[in-house]
Amino acid sequence: MAFMNKEERDALLEDIKDMKFNKIRGYVYRKDPKARLGYFRNVQESGHWMTRYILEGLGTMVTVYEAINEENKGLFNKRKYEITKIVVEPTSENRL
Repeated sequence: MAFMNKEERDALLEDIKDMKFNKIRGYVYRKDPKARLGYFRNVQESGHWMTRYILEGLGTMVTVYEAINEENKGLFNKRKYEITKIVVEPTSENRL
């Protein structure tokens, strides 16, 4: 597969910007059969969970930033993750 250029990465971002987390995951894995999970809900910034998908065949990385919204419901606390930002960037091998 050929690497994605800037316009194709922007089109990918437009396609996934309104999707929910599991829809993004399925879309990414269908887009590139060589796609792999870089990390899952890793905390590298305070208050943000990040999940990264690496599309090796397309030379692209998709990073999904999430923030949690904890609802106190009596004895049980339920976490809801809300997508705050999605970043689509080239890998180091992709120079397009």
